[in-house]
Amino acid sequence: MNPDVIILADTVHTMEDRTPGSPAPQAVAVQDGVIAAVGSRADAEGWPAAEVIDFGAAVLTPGLVDCHIHPVFGLELTRGCDLSGAKDLAGVRALLRAEAEAIPPGDWVRGWGLDPNVFGSAAAHRELIDDVVSGRPCLIRLFDGHSALASSRALELAGVTGPRAFDQASEVVCDPSGRPTGLLLEAAAVELVAQLVPAESFDERKARLAELFTQFARSGLTGAHVMDCGEGSLELFRALEDDMDGGLPLRLRISPWCMPGSGEEDWRRLAGQIGVGGTRWEVAGIKLFVDGTVDNGTAWLFEPDIYGESVAPFWPRPEEYAAAVRFFAGRGIPTATHAIGDAGVAAVLDAFESLPPAVRSVAPVAVHRIEHLETVPDALIARFSRAGLVASMQPTHCTHYSRADHSDNWSTRLGPERANNAWRCADLRAAGTTLGLGSDWPIAPFEPLPILADAQLRRRSGRRDEQPVVPGQALTALQALEGYTSHAARAAGEWAVSGSITVGKRADFTVFDADPLSVAPDDLAAAQVLATFVDGRVQHLAVGSAR
Repeated sequence: MNPDVIILADTVHTMEDRTPGSPAPQAVAVQDGVIAAVGSRADAEGWPAAEVIDFGAAVLTPGLVDCHIHPVFGLELTRGCDLSGAKDLAGVRALLRAEAEAIPPGDWVRGWGLDPNVFGSAAAHRELIDDVVSGRPCLIRLFDGHSALASSRALELAGVTGPRAFDQASEVVCDPSGRPTGLLLEAAAVELVAQLVPAESFDERKARLAELFTQFARSGLTGAHVMDCGEGSLELFRALEDDMDGGLPLRLRISPWCMPGSGEEDWRRLAGQIGVGGTRWEVAGIKLFVDGTVDNGTAWLFEPDIYGESVAPFWPRPEEYAAAVRFFAGRGIPTATHAIGDAGVAAVLDAFESLPPAVRSVAPVAVHRIEHLETVPDALIARFSRAGLVASMQPTHCTHYSRADHSDNWSTRLGPERANNAWRCADLRAAGTTLGLGSDWPIAPFEPLPILADAQLRRRSGRRDEQPVVPGQALTALQALEGYTSHAARAAGEWAVSGSITVGKRADFTVFDADPLSVAPDDLAAAQVLATFVDGRVQHLAVGSAR
């Protein structure tokens, strides 16, 4: 063995079972991008290496992987002013007024991250923003990424004067007289206006994406499961791989969307993309949807919410969703299905439980997942343990956008019983389910350390005065870390090559200045990521963190 680099740290969490009584490792050797040896500091003295990086008292883990994120789609969703910090309508209006005054006359006013809770009991309406943007075209993305609010001028330019029919469960929301309120629900409706907003140039998008990837690496991420593949995405990844020294600073596993209204010809085209990629990125799955979101009334529930909404599937003919599942599963192609409401989750379980044996036998190792699972009753938890599906969840959706007293929009819509079935992470783990964790950025911040903390706290880290949301669903420190390491690898079907510090696996690591398995969660959220490695190469190194 002639390692390229040896990495030393006083604590190494391998995330694999260790023989009781065996010494804890403190050294990892890397050769040709994979782990060549794991041992003690004394062992490392006998390993001839070109380079030794000693992090002293720091903690080394497998590289953190975000299991649900939207880097390229997020570039579009985060244009304009950030409204995520606004606490009320007055705050939103002030930020939009400032944005309108800061940009050239005639430009579109854009905003993102709008929390529907700012409207209180009132409905989102274009008249609430028209005056502060001085009658200019304005498009605001709500925080859920599934809805937007357009100004009167924006609707006029788009020719949107009343209801529209769509192939998916989308809606141009209208008042009783049939006039659009400005609220646009789901992608097809939003796109009526969004397609008119001037696009950024390729070079502008590439520069923003390069900076975003750099931020990901600094936050501790060495990989991400990308849940979209919009126009220009693959070209951006190729260009960045060529431009960035050493390639992309993290691995990307990409799942293009399969939408309602598509058929076998479209599915074959999507299947043909599987395997397309570069050194650290690859199209490796398909993303589907069976519903929208609770907050805008487009989730799929067994019983309607308090407004009589959230009773329709995203695929108007759910049997077509099941046919798409059979098509991809029958070709051994992994799928990830967005399902938030209880009826939506049940529909996904139904589709996979009804797969013919011949389909199941084609590629039994292909991993199929359900994303989000925001409200799930006991009966569906039990079915998960039998179905073999992976759960992919985002703890900060719970801690950022719901409240323990059920006064938030999400909980109010659902009512107490369903709100108490919120984000059942602990119960899914207890049932033996693989549980990958992530951020869903830009829906919530991508920094993994606060997410690891929130998964344990069931409240927003750093806010000790907040009450936890359904605290019985808190994860342990180990379960949270597994969600970003070993379970993230299993959620991608990559446990054989990643997810633990094991000889022969990828040399992807994250280094912390605090131990994620023993430090208090609030302190973990404020801890520092000292370094990230991909293929044994440094992608981020904090000044003074190593010797």
